[in-house]
Amino acid sequence: MDLPPAIILRALSDSDRSWCRGKMIELWGAEIVIAHGEIFQPAELPGFVAEARGEAVGLLTYHISEAGCEIITIDSWREGIGIGTRLIESARQAAVLNKCKRLWLVTTNDNLHALGFYQKRGFVLCAVRLNVFEKHRLLKPEIPQVGESGIPIRDEIELEMIL
Repeated sequence: MDLPPAIILRALSDSDRSWCRGKMIELWGAEIVIAHGEIFQPAELPGFVAEARGEAVGLLTYHISEAGCEIITIDSWREGIGIGTRLIESARQAAVLNKCKRLWLVTTNDNLHALGFYQKRGFVLCAVRLNVFEKHRLLKPEIPQVGESGIPIRDEIELEMIL
């Protein structure tokens, strides 16, 4: 059995900004992300890049505010080898260093895989915002109407980890 390659995590650097912007457009449809009515530009945020053999295999961006440390985006391009878990642990460490009381994130109602993934890593559901995507699409028309498994994208689900 082949072992997965060693995963190296490093802080997102200024030289990564253009690459990150392109990844956001490729993966999220635009260089902006909308969460709880707020517009974020992930390429301008702090974050972490996961690399295996010099190739980027994951990316997480976050935002620190009075509400705590919010994970804005998280992507792993090789599932099942711990990349997402390591990215979350790095965000948790950044939150602790910044004296945040919680680490939190928002996902969509259709993202059943992510809901399970986050809960297995210690996040708990703390809020549901119903039918917010009608307003979000006014700011970001690229948001699809239908997501995973043919489920209409309507609601935001907030999960948190108390630190």
